Amino acid sequence: MRQFNYQEKWKKLLTPEIVAYLTQIHEFKGEQTLFIEAKADTLTQLVEIAKIQSTEASNKIEGIYTSDERLRALVKDTTRPKTRNEREIAGYRDVLSTIHESHDYIPPKPSIILQLHRDLYKFEGYDIGGKYKNADNIIEEEDADGNKSVRFRPVAAWETPTAIENLCLAFEETLGTEQIDPLILIPMFILDFLCIHPFKDGNGRMSRLLTLLLLYRAGYIVGKYISIEKLIENTKDLYYECLQESSQFWHEEENDYEPFVKYMLSVITAAYREFSARVKLLTTEGLSKPERVRELIKNTMGTITKTEILEKCPDISQITVQRTLAELVASGEIIKIGGGRYTRYSWNNEYR
Repeated sequence: MRQFNYQEKWKKLLTPEIVAYLTQIHEFKGEQTLFIEAKADTLTQLVEIAKIQSTEASNKIEGIYTSDERLRALVKDTTRPKTRNEREIAGYRDVLSTIHESHDYIPPKPSIILQLHRDLYKFEGYDIGGKYKNADNIIEEEDADGNKSVRFRPVAAWETPTAIENLCLAFEETLGTEQIDPLILIPMFILDFLCIHPFKDGNGRMSRLLTLLLLYRAGYIVGKYISIEKLIENTKDLYYECLQESSQFWHEEENDYEPFVKYMLSVITAAYREFSARVKLLTTEGLSKPERVRELIKNTMGTITKTEILEKCPDISQITVQRTLAELVASGEIIKIGGGRYTRYSWNNEYR
């Protein structure tokens, strides 16, 4: 059976690129505490946006959809799920909330992982959640012509309980030595979890929930304010590419963790950058709300949508944003591109 010897393998991951990511994240983490203490009330709005985006994105990666209106109602818990997709979305919402509120009291143990998986499926009419797979599973991929092939064979069903037990034990023991940066150890754990693939269904979503849980427990709580799941969804092809690259020769214990670790660190860094930018925009002193919208567009490379503006400025109403956009277009300061739901805006670099 696979051995999870993190204490030796992590040292090989201290490449210049990974060290650079670690340095940036540590610096952002220092700023994070000051931001949160100074603007707790304003940041509450970022939390609500991130919950919606995280619930949508993590399910979307697995092909689980509903309408935008229904999604928002489900995340706010103002409606009951009507379809199987919506039941799974509601389950993710509740597990995400549990992790947000109680992460310090949720250690990464097999019994806890089973409980979280049970809650992920608590709205299903049949008993699927909270149980390891009872039959071997495979991870397939499909080419452009619809031909399927086996990408990876996870751990056999009969070995799964022991594999998860050993995985959690190795993680806790390695973390307890205080010799390894949790930012390296967490992606290693998540990769191994995905290679074990302990459940019949829900492995991908569980891996993303566990990623947040472990990051929060280590003090990296940026995922509460910026959706890490959405950043993964936006780079889904690269996510799967790095996952595949790092899982090669996994059973032989000769896999290379670096591609997946590097990918996850890039996502966490991007989340912190976005968090820093949003908070600075929220805390800009001396500017009116229309002026903040103007500055946001001016400092955005490329184009931006009204929805993106509302997400970055949660304290500014839709009416104010709409009116400001119309005034900026009329004055020639910004350029309107497209129409309807596809409308985007960019700063007019020729404006004087």
